[in-house]
Amino acid sequence: MLQRLVKFWQNNIHSRIAFLITTVGTVGLVSCLIIIYVVAQISDEVLDQEAFAFDKTILLWIHSFANPTLDGIMHFITRLNDPSTVTVIAFVTLGILLWRRYYSEAQIFIIDCLGGVVLSYGLKSVFGKVRPDLWQSAIEDLSYSYPSGHALGSTVLYGFIAYLIATRYPQFSLLIYAVVVCLIGAIGLSRLYLGVHWPTDIIGGYGIGFLWLTFCITMLKLQRIKRLKISE
Repeated sequence: MLQRLVKFWQNNIHSRIAFLITTVGTVGLVSCLIIIYVVAQISDEVLDQEAFAFDKTILLWIHSFANPTLDGIMHFITRLNDPSTVTVIAFVTLGILLWRRYYSEAQIFIIDCLGGVVLSYGLKSVFGKVRPDLWQSAIEDLSYSYPSGHALGSTVLYGFIAYLIATRYPQFSLLIYAVVVCLIGAIGLSRLYLGVHWPTDIIGGYGIGFLWLTFCITMLKLQRIKRLKISE
């Protein structure tokens, strides 16, 4: 019996896990598992309509720094992931990919963007979490709160673009990823500063966005591997 289990593991499971680790990377795989756990815990509490004590505390602490200058900066940052802005960026990126004949990248980019939209609006409808109402915000958002569409969408869109640029210019990859991480982080912070999301909304949005982004990048890597094998 033990020999059969070992043989089954070697023939059917071990090779697939090894290939997955090679494609995603050990750090990426471990990160995904941790994020899945954290998002699952938060989502479970949201479904049970439980309140997170630190949500209100963090929001009020951030709001204590509010001033007219920061208001203008945060409004500008949050608009970087407004639907009108990301639509233009997405179409320009897609146009460049098609113009350069990067058809696999264009195909996965479309899946990446559309999946992000579906996840954002779909999950908001499922969880139905009410947005914060701790002070009068200058932004009126009528959709539900969890997960944050801006956190999820910025991770999916800007993260994928960063990956494409970093693979094209690997010598600048650290700088590219650092800039994009700062951008995505700033967008999430702007939603908290403006009082339209709870911190757990942002955490959930980042987590779900990262998982979807990783899935799409993995699909692209698999396509490239398949293409190389065919060319050989």
